[in-house]
Amino acid sequence: MEGIKILAYPYNTSREEKWRFIEQIKDRLLAKHEDIIIAIGVYGSIGQHSDGAYSDIELHVVTKDGTSIAELEIVYPPFKLEIGVTERTKWLAKLRRVDDSWAIWYGAFVHIISLYDPEGFFATVKKLELSISDEKIKTIMREFMIWEPYETMGKIRNCYNNGDLTYLSRAAYDITWQTAKLIGLANKQYYSTRAATYKESLLMPSIPSGYQALVAKVIEGDLRNKEGLYHLCEDLWTGLNEWYLQLGIVYVSKELSI
Repeated sequence: MEGIKILAYPYNTSREEKWRFIEQIKDRLLAKHEDIIIAIGVYGSIGQHSDGAYSDIELHVVTKDGTSIAELEIVYPPFKLEIGVTERTKWLAKLRRVDDSWAIWYGAFVHIISLYDPEGFFATVKKLELSISDEKIKTIMREFMIWEPYETMGKIRNCYNNGDLTYLSRAAYDITWQTAKLIGLANKQYYSTRAATYKESLLMPSIPSGYQALVAKVIEGDLRNKEGLYHLCEDLWTGLNEWYLQLGIVYVSKELSI
């Protein structure tokens, strides 16, 4: 762009260039550690064939139990590379774990293009179903509501009451992101990527009222009307609490247990 100084990095690379580099990394890993490597795979945007010119490269390496390889996250021009290493048993344990961010991170463990997988490990993992009870989901959602959205709404009201609305734009993002995590949990559906979270959350069967209007503002990025933004936050907060009642989740305690 004329008159604007733009750094060369992050670098623009083609899909073909990325894949040539990925193959080099795979070959290097196997040359040094083939005896302990169970599987190597690509995840992230490349793993879902949605990468762009500036996307980074993310690799999973699964090793035999009791073995390890140094993890790596570097900028090696023109690429940005991340290699995560996990033992087989720990990998399976991660897949069975469910927390408040489950809908955000789970996709990275199932949307994988296999580079090296003689035992069919990744294919087997994809067939594993999420075995978690509705009650466990409700417990996680109850705890998260107290930890995050409730506190965020308190901060939003403090800002509004004090007449200082500078935090409101950030708070609107916070409460929509927190709600997106809850929507994924409630529907037992995970997002394909972080970037697609808002878009995919709107397509899920069960969402709280007020969410669509606020998330549309966040996606649009025009958060200048602070008064209107505050009321959208209040609408979502009301909808979120009504949604919890519909789901049978009670997070307000009637007794002090100490």
